Amino acid sequence: MPNQRIRDPLHDLIEFSTSELERTLWRVVQTRPFQRLRRVKQLGFSDLVYPGASHSRFAHSLGVFHTARQLMAVVRRDGREVQESKENRAIAAALVHDLGHGPFSHAFEEVGRRLGLRLANHENMSDALIRRSEVSVVLNELGSGFANDVADIIQKDGIKSVQHAVVSSQFDADRLDYMRRDRMMTGTQHAAIDFPWLIANLEIGSVPAGVDDMPIGNVETFVLGPKAIHAAEAYVLGLFQLYPTVYFHKGTRGAEKIFTELLVRVVTLVRNDHIAETGLPPNHPLVRFAQKPDDIDVALMLDDTGISGALVQMSEAHDVCVSQFASRLRDRKLFKCHDIRTQVAHALDPKCSNTDGIIEIVDKCCAGIKTKLTEWAANNVGTFPRILIDDAERSPYKPIGQSKGPLDRINIRTDGGTLVDLKERSSVVAALKTYKLFRIYTDRSDDSAQDAVKRIAEGEIETCRTRTP
Repeated sequence: MPNQRIRDPLHDLIEFSTSELERTLWRVVQTRPFQRLRRVKQLGFSDLVYPGASHSRFAHSLGVFHTARQLMAVVRRDGREVQESKENRAIAAALVHDLGHGPFSHAFEEVGRRLGLRLANHENMSDALIRRSEVSVVLNELGSGFANDVADIIQKDGIKSVQHAVVSSQFDADRLDYMRRDRMMTGTQHAAIDFPWLIANLEIGSVPAGVDDMPIGNVETFVLGPKAIHAAEAYVLGLFQLYPTVYFHKGTRGAEKIFTELLVRVVTLVRNDHIAETGLPPNHPLVRFAQKPDDIDVALMLDDTGISGALVQMSEAHDVCVSQFASRLRDRKLFKCHDIRTQVAHALDPKCSNTDGIIEIVDKCCAGIKTKLTEWAANNVGTFPRILIDDAERSPYKPIGQSKGPLDRINIRTDGGTLVDLKERSSVVAALKTYKLFRIYTDRSDDSAQDAVKRIAEGEIETCRTRTP
């Protein structure tokens, strides 16, 4: 069989060679679970804001596979002993790491958290597909238990090695692909990184590891040479910038909130034997999933196209919540966004000093507003949720004391050969603060809900002014 080639907008040609590993992985790509990823968008609802961001998990997964091979070349370049079995498992894990993502990716996971749907979690679904589907049959041709070994790497089980770092670390193949791919497909000019320079200066280093502050030895992982400190800063800043500009965009998040409420309502109706109220036929994949949420084959039927295609049917549902929210998603008629945290921060910190003391007061003020708005919503129930709350944060970089382990840090080798955590080496990274958002979404025609948001926010802000230093 000749080399199989795929033209990719980010990496140009992605080739699968005639080696036993890559011939097998090419067959994995042909399986139904992997092909389903063509119908799951990488960025969910981001194309409502950035029309070009309609790229799929399929394309991203191929890109991660390609990037994993580049990282593995760094391991070999560093003169480490070739450990083919570990390398093969890591490259296979890179290819299938996102196999379990559901419709509209992370938005579907919130539905799962609300309703306790185990297979709505992409990690659970990925694990099940890798261990117990046609994917596992193909992977196990590389050796008995190969599929389980791949799943263990994705689950971060077992003794950590530099091969694990290819799949999950600060410089893993997943992050290095989606940062560049999402930036390109959205068209944003933020978040550029110097990928060739990072790869050229990537090394393998031995860093101490521990559990609960107890040292347990050293772990080999990727580190950067002294010439790459500015590229490392740009990398951290680039990933950080993608959150407020793309992943946390108010339009995207507003659509996700409506999607979550829509699916929670549909699943609840189905569970209560009110399928006819949803506007969906009894054999629709979403109805079947609501009835059998632990069935892998049923969960495998779900994708973006199945939900998007059903919006027309659901918009004619007898249930007002279903019909309203399905119509809004279909026509992009989103709720109005009230950026409460920005309002609070401007009122309490007009000079944008952003000190730790001010941040603490802003946090408490936002928490007070959230509590009162939650109470208002509970006491003013409508035919569909009148207030949708969006509360999230993203840390730009976790220092040693807060990270989960050595693979979650970026270590820079000094000119003298000492490994130093990036935050200790870079004043730029050390100065970054956690990005936080707190937004409220309301129906534009719901004057009483909007008045409640305005009244409660302004009242709590006045109360909090007395705490401002």
